[in-house]
Amino acid sequence: MKPYALVAIAACTLLFSLPEIASAQGSRGPATVEEAATFIADTEQGLLRKWIDAERAEWVRMTYITHDTQAIAARAYEAMMEYVARKAGEATRFAGLTLPYELKRKFHLLTVSLSMPAPQDAAKREELAKIGTTMDGIYGKGKHCPERLKGRCLTLPEMYEVLATSRDYDELLDVWQGWRKVSLPMRDLFVRFVDIVNEGAEELGFSNLAELWNSRYDMDAEDFEAETDRLWGQVKPLYLDLHCHVRAKLAECYGEDMVPLDGPIPAHLLGNMWAQEWSNLFDMLAPEKATAIDISEALKAKKVDEKGMVKYAENFFVSLGMPPLPESFWERSMFTKPRDREVVCHASAWDVDQKDDLRIKMCIHINGEDFTTIHHELGHNYYQRAYNHLDPLFLNSANDGFHEALGDLIALSVTPSYLKQVDLLDEAPPGYLNPLMKRALDKIAFLPWGLMVDKWRWKVFDGRIPADEYNQAWWDLRERYQGVKAPVKRTENDFDPGAKYHIPANVPYTRYFLAAILQFQFHRALCRQVVKFEGPLHECSIYGNKEAGDRIMKMMKMGLSRPWPDAMEVMTGGRRMNADAIIEYFKPLHDWLKEQNKDRQCGW
Repeated sequence: MKPYALVAIAACTLLFSLPEIASAQGSRGPATVEEAATFIADTEQGLLRKWIDAERAEWVRMTYITHDTQAIAARAYEAMMEYVARKAGEATRFAGLTLPYELKRKFHLLTVSLSMPAPQDAAKREELAKIGTTMDGIYGKGKHCPERLKGRCLTLPEMYEVLATSRDYDELLDVWQGWRKVSLPMRDLFVRFVDIVNEGAEELGFSNLAELWNSRYDMDAEDFEAETDRLWGQVKPLYLDLHCHVRAKLAECYGEDMVPLDGPIPAHLLGNMWAQEWSNLFDMLAPEKATAIDISEALKAKKVDEKGMVKYAENFFVSLGMPPLPESFWERSMFTKPRDREVVCHASAWDVDQKDDLRIKMCIHINGEDFTTIHHELGHNYYQRAYNHLDPLFLNSANDGFHEALGDLIALSVTPSYLKQVDLLDEAPPGYLNPLMKRALDKIAFLPWGLMVDKWRWKVFDGRIPADEYNQAWWDLRERYQGVKAPVKRTENDFDPGAKYHIPANVPYTRYFLAAILQFQFHRALCRQVVKFEGPLHECSIYGNKEAGDRIMKMMKMGLSRPWPDAMEVMTGGRRMNADAIIEYFKPLHDWLKEQNKDRQCGW
């Protein structure tokens, strides 16, 4: 996705509050529909230029972090924020008109087109841009230098590896704590950031940034928050049973004094820096004795390099009837971490010119996790190319969850049958619980994390969490939703939210929770309705099915031009988000987990 999430779903009502601009423009006489259409057309062309300038500057900053590139990116983003705020103010002249649907929708989208709205005040706008790039730069340059390594420092990817492979309690704790020292300088910056973005949101007619973000989903902000709670309620029983089993196995490994069987799990033991995905624990959790699929070893055995991994993912989309990626993609993407400079390794997909300049940015490792991630990122690129014929304000997915879900939909088809088709497996290993467990440790374990990150931010932005309670509230939510606790005492001198990329980068996170639900809806619809697959959902792959590709393309081409239920209907035949598909997908594993947990005390 675009790093700034420049375009988003709109509210149902136009909301502008810059009366001084409206008053000045009102002197021109009554506005007309024709003038409104001309205004939007001109505004869109200006937006497109600003977006491209900001995207190019941000690409350079993320792939070459220096003081100067941070300043250049901040200036480009500041110019974009100023343009959007100014045009939103000018648009008040047309607020009373009865407009055709498409034009009305564009005015809606203009209102909520920034995830980081800046105030009209030029000094504050400049300050906001600098804060944003500074926090992101702190994250990108972050390292931890353990005493045991005698001067050698660990990058974040190296810390990932420790958390993924070590079972040494103290080593895991050292790395977990070390990364959270990186975010300490962000705390005061973030407090100021909240004040400024809220002021920017208020100037656009919203009470705070949380209301702006949650007004993007073709429903009232309060209704949207309730919708996320409804979806969480559907999947919570499955999560609780997974948590219960994982906790019991960790207690066997580390002892019940370290992992009590009636409490939250210490966050550093779950194989991931944020305890958001637990698949690195699979070796101790595999339900079946049969050998699990090891894509990493298969890739290494075939001497597949980083570009070769991306070629596999491109081939998947081509098998669905979609064209290969442009040559510029292979020339301009960043596939590996450069040795001579600092970069942001966090995987992302880019459409730099909003047309054909598609790229990904990753520090690829030859392993199964990155193999799946690449399929996901190329899903973004193909989505971006599918809607590139639309007007600028429609250049995005039906809602931000759709963009993430499309990439994950493809990743769900990375099944044993697919791996055999592309010669990465000779034969699929017997059994079915192992692959389900591996996927659940990613998908199901992620659900409460995907929900609570923005629940924390919503409460920060609307004032329910004051600045002197940021860290305590973060851990309260983590314990409530995830059943995870900090392994050592944390205080308000810490700023643990900043240790997650999306907080300093100001990327809304609920999209990932929605995507975790939507991808299974999409997968079931394609498998049952198009592929006509009658077996268990986890065995279905859409690889090579051009009819499935046609349906995906039809949905992607809609971009942001219609409300998301319209796109949902094209993809699934229904108009509501629902978690019943994910429950069906994991039912065999859930039944097994219930049996394992029958004599355990679950919950915390």
